[in-house]
Amino acid sequence: MQTDRLIKDIAHYVTEFEANSKVARETARYCIMDALGCAILALNRPACTKLLGPLVPNAEISNGARVPGTQYQLDPVQAAFNIGTMIRWLDFNDTWLAAEWGHPSDNLGGILAIADYLNRNQSVNAKPPLLMADVVSAMIKAYEIQGVIALRNSFNRRGLDHVLLVRVASAAVVTGLLGGRVQQIENAVSNAWVDGASLRVYRHAPNTGSRKSWAAGDATSRAVRLALMAMQSEMGYASALSVKQWGFYDVLFDGKPFDIAQEYGTYVVENILFKVLFPAEFHAQTAVEAGIKLHPQVTHRLDDIARVVIHTQEPALRIIDKTGPLHNPADRDHCLRYMLAIALIFGELNADHYEDAFSNDPRIDLLRSKMELIENPNYSRDYLDQHKRLIANAVQVFFSDGTATDRIEIEYPLGHRRRRGEALPLLVDKCRANLATRLPEKNCRKVLALCQDQVSFEAMPVHEFVDLFVSK
Repeated sequence: MQTDRLIKDIAHYVTEFEANSKVARETARYCIMDALGCAILALNRPACTKLLGPLVPNAEISNGARVPGTQYQLDPVQAAFNIGTMIRWLDFNDTWLAAEWGHPSDNLGGILAIADYLNRNQSVNAKPPLLMADVVSAMIKAYEIQGVIALRNSFNRRGLDHVLLVRVASAAVVTGLLGGRVQQIENAVSNAWVDGASLRVYRHAPNTGSRKSWAAGDATSRAVRLALMAMQSEMGYASALSVKQWGFYDVLFDGKPFDIAQEYGTYVVENILFKVLFPAEFHAQTAVEAGIKLHPQVTHRLDDIARVVIHTQEPALRIIDKTGPLHNPADRDHCLRYMLAIALIFGELNADHYEDAFSNDPRIDLLRSKMELIENPNYSRDYLDQHKRLIANAVQVFFSDGTATDRIEIEYPLGHRRRRGEALPLLVDKCRANLATRLPEKNCRKVLALCQDQVSFEAMPVHEFVDLFVSK
């Protein structure tokens, strides 16, 4: 039976492509640093930590994969769930925006867990230890698989969640780290497609909930399970995508094959979007930045605000333009009006602002009610332009006496590739602050020093790097 072209191309990319781009490898190093910083910060949230640890009490294993910032040593499937959930919990890790959205650093959960586990069991595997260079290569490829599929294929318009692409990408690169050949990678990837896709119901009102914070951990851990099964000679399904009536295309994609815009290389990681200063859903990043700039002009005139006009892109209108009650932090961090209100009132935005106790401030909902969101067709067009990837918002506040603030338009968020020079020092500061919430100072210094030295970083065995993330 002929294997679907997409599945075959992914398998050959994982086994044959040499990810030697200097820009890609340097950017992947920052991605790993940033993702693990976000993971450590999430350990300060009881809603996250209650989900961590072994699946059942006392089910830790000797020489298991370590969960950074904790004392847990787990089987690699459960470790992947733990790490992936921590990375995504605060909606602060990197982002990819195209026809489909997602967070490619979600794949680090499975990649780090399996690499760490293999190194701690070398006597069983009889292989040289994996280095962080191997993690960098796997991350580049996972980003590319997830991101290239997302370029022209919208799962969200069909009500399907983007974590499917985490499962597919992680299954491919984890099988590769396990030493899988082309056929074994094809088997793992095909099973990832056969699993289907989660509904986006947990990302949208009236059902927005905490699953959106652990869904990616679930996806990358499932990928590790499928990879391990593939390495045990579990069969795959060659036409999982294309077979009539029963395949992914017919069942879930209106019978349409995916439109793959380009060959797999290093494009996605080189153009990844970092969340640098605040944890906000990415379509709102430039709006929040504009709001913070406007804060000095409005902070003493909040009672005089008549309306706030926001010009934005179509995806923002579709997924984060919420009115009415917001029920939990997961609801609030996906509401453009809420995030902008915080920026205008307080001149900042952090994870604490989404918590129930903070959201009770009556000024927030009052200001939300005065906001008007308008699509700018140029923003929507340039959002999809592969050479621009604009994520623009423009904000202006109008007062009851007829006066108005400046109109602040920001086309490219701080985390965009066009602002890398400005962003990277701040990304290091972000990681430093995140690590300091849980790790001893000497470990923070070692991690940050490594993460700013490409040669030393790539040369370090994975398990030794993970051991630096020891909790206080």
